[in-house]
Amino acid sequence: MIKLETERLFLYPISDEEMQIIVDNEKDQEMKKAYSEMLQGCIDYPEKRMWYATWNMELKEEPKTIVGDLCFKGITDDGMVEIGYGLREGYCGNGYMTEAVRAMTLWALSQNNVSRVEAETDPDNQPSKNVLANVGFIPTGEVGEEGPRFVFESAIRI
Repeated sequence: MIKLETERLFLYPISDEEMQIIVDNEKDQEMKKAYSEMLQGCIDYPEKRMWYATWNMELKEEPKTIVGDLCFKGITDDGMVEIGYGLREGYCGNGYMTEAVRAMTLWALSQNNVSRVEAETDPDNQPSKNVLANVGFIPTGEVGEEGPRFVFESAIRI
């Protein structure tokens, strides 16, 4: 099992069974749909599972305390992965997401088949835009389903 370690967090993909529990318990229909699509990606592409799975963000100092999760939304033929993320209530403002997104982005780019990491965020979600800026993502000028798109700066090839 893949398990990334940051200063304060363990990041690791959860099982299909754990993902199904999240889907079953999710009240927000948009998030339920997103988690269902991720689970289906894991089932359809088991050899590429890490690019579809939900990854937990667990506090190192408080084992079993999950502060949020991250995911990649699959991988394209040209090696682009899109990162998505969310924090649980009560854990915002501690830098956990910046720490996690940085680690996941650098890990993804260290994989042979990944050429770049992109993200989208709601234009009104300033905390999410701050995370992306702090990690080194820059706007692409494109707009996706969720809002403006960003690409990790060091992934830009001139």
